[in-house]
Amino acid sequence: MKKLNISLIVLAMIALSGCSVITGIFKAGAVVGILAVIVVIGIIIWIFSMFTGGGK
Repeated sequence: MKKLNISLIVLAMIALSGCSVITGIFKAGAVVGILAVIVVIGIIIWIFSMFTGGGK
């Protein structure tokens, strides 16, 4: 019975550390996604201003 309890504790520790890693990956992905959207919007504004004569 003690081996079963220790196995469950070890399994829970491994699972919880995996969740922490996945959380970090998603947070980094969200930041990169937000930056990518800002860059794309900036490029669109820059191209639009070139066609309307604002980039002279």
